[in-house]
Amino acid sequence: MSQDGNNVSRRRFLSAAGTAAATAALAGCTGGGNGDETTTEGGNGGGDATETETEGGDGGDDGSPQVLRYGRGSHSPTLDFQNSTSGEVAKVTEQLYDTLINFEPGQSTLTQGLATEYSLEGQTASITLREGVTFHNGEEFTAEDFVATYRRFVDSDYEYYGGDDYVSAYGPFTLGAWIDEIQVDGDYSMTIQLTQTYAPFLRNLAMFAAAVHSKAAIEELGTDLNKNPVGTGPFQLENLDDANELIRLSANTDYWGDGPNVDEVVFVTIGQNSTRAQSLASGELDIIDGLGAQSSIQVENASNADLVRTEGINIGYMAFNMASREEFRDKRVRQAVSYAINTEAIVNEIYSGFATQASQPLPPNVLGHNTDLDPYPYDPEQARSLLEEAGYGDGFSFELATFQNPRGYNPSPIQTAETVASNLGDVGIEVDINQQSFGPFLEYTAQGRHDACFLGWYTDNADPDNFMYVLLHPQVEEDQLTDGQDWVSFDTEGYNTSNRSAWANQEYMDLVEQGQSTYDESERESLYFEANQIAHDEAPWVYLDYADELRGVSTRVSGFQIAAISGPYLNLVTLE
Repeated sequence: MSQDGNNVSRRRFLSAAGTAAATAALAGCTGGGNGDETTTEGGNGGGDATETETEGGDGGDDGSPQVLRYGRGSHSPTLDFQNSTSGEVAKVTEQLYDTLINFEPGQSTLTQGLATEYSLEGQTASITLREGVTFHNGEEFTAEDFVATYRRFVDSDYEYYGGDDYVSAYGPFTLGAWIDEIQVDGDYSMTIQLTQTYAPFLRNLAMFAAAVHSKAAIEELGTDLNKNPVGTGPFQLENLDDANELIRLSANTDYWGDGPNVDEVVFVTIGQNSTRAQSLASGELDIIDGLGAQSSIQVENASNADLVRTEGINIGYMAFNMASREEFRDKRVRQAVSYAINTEAIVNEIYSGFATQASQPLPPNVLGHNTDLDPYPYDPEQARSLLEEAGYGDGFSFELATFQNPRGYNPSPIQTAETVASNLGDVGIEVDINQQSFGPFLEYTAQGRHDACFLGWYTDNADPDNFMYVLLHPQVEEDQLTDGQDWVSFDTEGYNTSNRSAWANQEYMDLVEQGQSTYDESERESLYFEANQIAHDEAPWVYLDYADELRGVSTRVSGFQIAAISGPYLNLVTLE
């Protein structure tokens, strides 16, 4: 750590991260529920690049506030983007906070955010910040706010560090592992020195977890920011009602960017997809997500709503916990399970064609997806043969942990789990299904307490690193790995808990690290092709699906464009 107050050095931060009801009708259908199907992780839906000078909305014809009502399957357990990996958190914090760099709504191209100029050459990123931006608490945004935000996320020596049990796994892989030093050159200029050449860095700065807190709020509120967010975004927190799972935001009339065009946004939690779709059709909600087959048909049949669909950038999977179960340390067992599960039937019959079978960690529309790889076919005989060869011909039993409520990459988790259990029962493997609500489920699996689990990932930045490194690299120091062993314990110092498989394949890790460190796209593509081949053959996951992005949108909504990255851009929405 440099003694100069304007310098921040990473040094060894890599291991630091270990309002009332909207209406009476809405209040009546809130709550978790078991759902008829499953919720969203990583990136969320998007918006529309509509230009407007209106701020705060015009109100209704009777002078009442214009209120945009957004329905979803799960509540946000925190409103601090540094405290969670959940997409349900990101949906809300994207409205409250800004990042240095943005994605164009509905696209994967980068554009200005709190930074007006940015560049990356070698190991040096140069950033020029936007002037005249204020936080919700009235403080002016400067470079020192970004420095404080960064240190709170990854620097255990910082007085206001969030704490190992508080900060999420995003800290190291978004910023901490790559930033060596930040040089503040006045209030509106920064030079960031990286630890290595790192291709995704500018895209990382556009991720929801790289948003900017107020330094003054960090020092005043500490971890209480999880209930008292202070950002520069288009909306500010008006009321957090955890009991009824409602979040009410009001327009930030001093917002520096486009919009907002409505006076308020209310996030409403309705666990069952069909109930959420019914609320949209009846006019009680304006936008809904987390749709499955049945609820999508409900939206399509509604006279006052449209089903909006686009190709997603995501993966749904079942992870084997190799640290927990000795059986899963044998790749023949993992392959056998992959052959035994009928993923084609799951996609076509349960997900009703709103998804395609997965073959590898990387979705088809991301650089490095290996088009030579096919999904594992449904082949119970091959599964039995591999189990016999591995010494488990008599079968075994394990627990499958699953969330209950709908998620885009797994819109019917309970039905999917029951199908998996039935398929595996046919080859002598007994499955005990452990259902949990999403918040406790994430904590349970992050601690490595599962034998196997369903999960999925929506891209944060449309870069292959965001899947290949984030989800399947242990991110521990090399001396923590055991020779000849392709797994590592969850309690290993610095372990990346987003790797729910505890997989640590050295050849795969080397390829992914090389992919990070080169700026040549053709070379990166070749490296990820090879890494995906290894991931397919070694099968640390059962690859389930790549899902389309689906939203139900009221016909009174204008300016909403679905997006596979970032968002939703609710500041651009207008109500008619």
